[in-house]
Amino acid sequence: MEEKSVDVLTPGPDESAIDERRYTGPSTGIERNLAEVLADVMGVERVSVDSHFFDDLGANSLVMAHFCARVRKRTDLPSASMKDIYRHPTIRSLATGLADAAPTPAEPPVPVSAEVVPRAGTVRYALCGTLQFLLFLGYSFLAGLVADRGYAWVSAGSDVIGIYLRSFVFGGVGFVGLCTFPIVAKWLLIGRWKSREFPVWGLTYLRFWTIKVLIHANPMIFFVGNPLYVLYLRALGARIGKGVTILSRNVPVCTDLLTIGAGTVIRKDSFFLCYRAHAGHIRTGRVTLGRDVFIGEKTVLDIDTSMGDGAQLGHTSTLYSGQVVPDGQRRHGSPAQLTEHDYLRIGPAKCGTLRRAGFGLLTVLQLFFLYVPLAVGGAYMLVTLVPALHNRLGPGALGLTSPDLYIDALILSFVLFFGFVVVGLAVLFTVPRLLNLAVKPDKVYPLYGFHYSIHRAIGRMTNIKFFTWLFGDSSYIVPYMRGLGYDLSRVEQTGSNFGTEVQHESPYLCSVGSGTMVADGLSIINADFSSTSFRVSRASIGAHNFLGNNIAYPSGAKTGENCLLATKVMIPLDGEVREGVGLLGSPCFEIPRSVERDSRFDHLRTGDELRRNLAAKNRYNIRSMILFLLVRWLHFFVLTMLGLANVELYDSYGHVLIAAFLVLSLGFTAVYFVLVERGIAAFRALRPQLCSIYDPYFWWHERLWKVPDKYLNVFNGTPFKNVIWRMLGVRLGSRVFDDGCYLTERTLTTIGSDCTLNAGSKIQCHSQEDGTFKSDRSTIGAGCTLGVGAHVHYGVTMGDGAVLAPDSFLMKGEEVPQHARWGGNPATEMRDAPDQPEALTQKA
Repeated sequence: MEEKSVDVLTPGPDESAIDERRYTGPSTGIERNLAEVLADVMGVERVSVDSHFFDDLGANSLVMAHFCARVRKRTDLPSASMKDIYRHPTIRSLATGLADAAPTPAEPPVPVSAEVVPRAGTVRYALCGTLQFLLFLGYSFLAGLVADRGYAWVSAGSDVIGIYLRSFVFGGVGFVGLCTFPIVAKWLLIGRWKSREFPVWGLTYLRFWTIKVLIHANPMIFFVGNPLYVLYLRALGARIGKGVTILSRNVPVCTDLLTIGAGTVIRKDSFFLCYRAHAGHIRTGRVTLGRDVFIGEKTVLDIDTSMGDGAQLGHTSTLYSGQVVPDGQRRHGSPAQLTEHDYLRIGPAKCGTLRRAGFGLLTVLQLFFLYVPLAVGGAYMLVTLVPALHNRLGPGALGLTSPDLYIDALILSFVLFFGFVVVGLAVLFTVPRLLNLAVKPDKVYPLYGFHYSIHRAIGRMTNIKFFTWLFGDSSYIVPYMRGLGYDLSRVEQTGSNFGTEVQHESPYLCSVGSGTMVADGLSIINADFSSTSFRVSRASIGAHNFLGNNIAYPSGAKTGENCLLATKVMIPLDGEVREGVGLLGSPCFEIPRSVERDSRFDHLRTGDELRRNLAAKNRYNIRSMILFLLVRWLHFFVLTMLGLANVELYDSYGHVLIAAFLVLSLGFTAVYFVLVERGIAAFRALRPQLCSIYDPYFWWHERLWKVPDKYLNVFNGTPFKNVIWRMLGVRLGSRVFDDGCYLTERTLTTIGSDCTLNAGSKIQCHSQEDGTFKSDRSTIGAGCTLGVGAHVHYGVTMGDGAVLAPDSFLMKGEEVPQHARWGGNPATEMRDAPDQPEALTQKA
């Protein structure tokens, strides 16, 4: 596996760049200075002011990002952004555009004030981590004690009916206790949340973290999309009106600061947390939504934002702190700006209070009379009533030193794990198809009825992440997606047609054109919701598209064939159908579909060369799939063995063993998957790469993406996550506050001391564009802040103390100066702090 230096990512001089016959010299001082900077970046003697950056000079977006960074460092030149580059793709047009956009300074510009990030101190940092660990131990001990007493009481039942009734009582009481415990703890530890600011790692933060963890671990999160979830938020202090529908699993924490008017709809993957982390502090603030408000998918509502009655916020959009949307106004984009498009595309249906109450009551009855008794008493009855299992698995049946213990764990884990794989696939390919017969496309149904229940069941079953994880990034994802119900037309197999993270609302109404490739994070929105109704409709992605990361793709999208849809782009729903172009940003604007430099490996994607490469990649991917099935089964085997050991010693130690099992399972999971990932990488750091997707290096890199890492979420907001990041190879400073950031390439990432990383943020040190893979280092300086949902691409450098606003997309190759404040999609420099309304005015 060949490792390349970072220089390989920047193209060398192109012949057209030095073609004397097409050379046009500069006519103004700004043209001359811009041409000098670009020539220096590209490593040529000079460039023509009339030559197109991409078509004539052969530059790509990474080269032009470096050019913009150089321009911003020149005091004699106006600031340039990537948006400027795409709008004005020659030196001459760029000089004119920058000159027209730059205001005439009446006085010297005021330098950006440097915000000092206070250091928490190592002692306070370590003390907070210790107290968090003790709280986890205490919670585990309490859970073990309750489970021990309940198990003993259930086991005292005389027959099947007695065990069922006892399981019903204990399970029901236990479930209610789990749901109410966070509510009681919140009112005792916090009272009412108020708008305030406090440092991380202190005692106030410890109370905040305790409540946040309890809320996130509450089983009520499974009731998102159910009227019961609204009641739960009200019990936590939120002011929520009648007929509100919430579909997002991102649970608000500071609920007393949340106000939602009657009839409001909040789509999935939206953030409205009522807090954010900034410069080593937690800031809480209000989120106020009026009546009949619509919030689209993958949106972020920062603190101190409000929307009036009937207002709308489109998908992939953001309200920055201080933004106010008046009554009836529609906005989209990051930050949100005015639009005429109506995102509420479905009419109302009859769905009153009685219907909502009946749906909630039916859910409770199913839960208490079916699911809870099966979960509590089912395993006990199985072991008790089947003599062979009772003799093998009952307490005292085996000794810890007996080989039978390990043989039983091996057999049991093998049957359960691989049985889940086989039976799970069989169920996924049959049951949802039968259920789908009851839901007709383009027909409006009322919420909280039979059809709504069927729709939710289909979504839950067909969005199981295990199988997309297993088959993604390989040729075998295609038959899997077809088995789910996707219409993939005539597939042009690439071996990387889909990534490992794809979700939908109905797989039977998803169409993907021939030759299209999809990276991770695609969410197909093929269901529309109002506060009383829903409708499913077909979402169609055109042929020969490439979709980047983290995209919400709605039905009715105005994109056709041969489009490049960049990472975090807002897919347009208005205007003419875009074809043969690239789209970037939120709201989106057009960019080149591709450039010559990014097509250097296209010869590997056709003819006999493709057949040979694809066959080799398929063989490699099969080995990867087998490897990771064994990796996950081995993990499950060890947990099973620990569980059987607990059963063996249960009579002697009881609830202490249950608590120990919870702690040991979490610790083992973290260490195990860290060792797996570092072992695959041979305990070496990655290096920047530029290669084809048919290069064996890329196949090996895909293996790293498959290492399970969902366990990291358990450690959010604690010092222990920093320990795990360091074990995974991240160059990490001291006292970093990580509230839920995700790093794709750990050993290519550098994060300075006292950084603040918010929930949903991501540092992605790679990019795949059609058949080309690129990776490079990204460096986040000391004291930086990444906002909620912010996305940092590869080759990025953020200076010390810099701030990236919520839901921003910092493009590849960007250089953010020290203490600068950037925001937007794509991110550009902001005039003031992102939490001030004045900051929302950006240079076009």
